Amino acid sequence: MNINELLQYYAEEIRAVANIQSEALVAAFAKVARENFLGPGPWLIPNPDSWQAIAPGGNLKGGGSYRTTPDDDPCHLYHNILVAIDADRKLNNGQPGSLAMWIDALELQTGDSILHVGCGVGYYTAIMAEVVGTSGHVIGVEIDADLAERARRNLSYLKQVEVVEASGAEFDAGACDAIFINAGATHPQAVWLDSLKAGGRLIVPLTIARDAASSGGGFMLKVKREEHGYAARFISPVAIFPCAGARDETLNQRLREAMARGTWGTVQSLRRDLHEASETCWLHGEDFCLSTLPVGGA
Repeated sequence: MNINELLQYYAEEIRAVANIQSEALVAAFAKVARENFLGPGPWLIPNPDSWQAIAPGGNLKGGGSYRTTPDDDPCHLYHNILVAIDADRKLNNGQPGSLAMWIDALELQTGDSILHVGCGVGYYTAIMAEVVGTSGHVIGVEIDADLAERARRNLSYLKQVEVVEASGAEFDAGACDAIFINAGATHPQAVWLDSLKAGGRLIVPLTIARDAASSGGGFMLKVKREEHGYAARFISPVAIFPCAGARDETLNQRLREAMARGTWGTVQSLRRDLHEASETCWLHGEDFCLSTLPVGGA
């Protein structure tokens, strides 16, 4: 099987695993060479005994271990597996099936403007760039200087992409059709919500963690800016590295209590109007509220 056949087989496997609806996204997985973003092999991938420590977002929690691929043949990368970026930190290039599902939920279209916070080495940034095409624009934000530089080099062939070394919790990308936050927050940041165009979509992992530096678990939240407000719903479990600057200790505890109730499926909207907390407030903050009310139902 040559590399083009391998990529196509891989893309179809990810389509099946993630139930991808976008043909353009499947085509992107069949086009972007993963090995170009991960450096020369052999590569480190998680051991089978690490499955309980693997987070849906692609990170290994405490106790996970790696093994080395037999050689530097790229065929080892074209499976629904994690690949180490920094094994000492247990930082990985995420599991394609999970990332594909979340990117598919962004409903990307040709010409869209995208913000990708936590772009890592840029592989999934490139996937999204292929979907929106040369008429689109993708900004990858990475707070880690070394990763930002790697992503900048890796993505230099895509003229519709720029990489910024900055805090994703503070960076203002301007008006966006889609925002993908690839790191755990306790709440959606105002700058992300403000940046969404009418009809714009935000995917953000809301996670609970021991402290601001620890990986955390929770659920992926999808927010869509509609005419009368923001629709919101949780779409999948996730465990992922924290988003620096997007975590609040008080909200971490409130989120923990909300998730413990097991009612995350009742969330329908994100409110930004000032109001007193009530039984319809699933997670109530100072300038936002995840609500069980439908959009415009306040």
